[in-house]
Amino acid sequence: MAVPARVVVSAAVEGIVDEAVVRRLITVAGGLPGTVYGKNGKPALRERINGYNNAARHTPWIVLIDLDRDAECAPQLRNAWVPEPADHLCFRVAVCEVESWLMADAEAMARFLGVARGRVPRDPETIVDPKQALVNLARASRRRDIREDIVPREGSGRSVGPAYNSRLIEYVEQHWRPEIAAQNASSLRRAIACLERVIGGAM
Repeated sequence: MAVPARVVVSAAVEGIVDEAVVRRLITVAGGLPGTVYGKNGKPALRERINGYNNAARHTPWIVLIDLDRDAECAPQLRNAWVPEPADHLCFRVAVCEVESWLMADAEAMARFLGVARGRVPRDPETIVDPKQALVNLARASRRRDIREDIVPREGSGRSVGPAYNSRLIEYVEQHWRPEIAAQNASSLRRAIACLERVIGGAM
């Protein structure tokens, strides 16, 4: 008996860490990650959203953006971007940033950063600046390499360390457990459910 082909899901995201996240989520939801577009920031993604939505009339897509401070809530931002989403579009908003989803797997994050689990926020979706919270966690790390890679160097004028993105991609690909994280992040839980719906509908 032939094994059914997995459904390919295309994606569009703000940056390279988000790309790693959506690839994991598509796989967890039972799909096969296809081409990931964007990766040039939110304004560029906003300019192309109508094209992605049109493409999703025919094949499964996920578009992932951060809520940041662009709206009061995720539904408000979603309605502003895509008032009439295509049937195969999974447009999701990470509250407040994708770092919230990564910290939602507290055990894995604590182990990866080399900090006590109690330091990882219990409810990461309530944090206004999750990226800064993650940097602060790394600042308390027992591991020098983590501190040097994730924490910005004094006087650099940067908000993150020189290897922030590559370290987070490593975490996403090798350590992060989306199913566990979804228990502590409702916007992540909804994103996985949405992907499962569009993948199931395309089979």
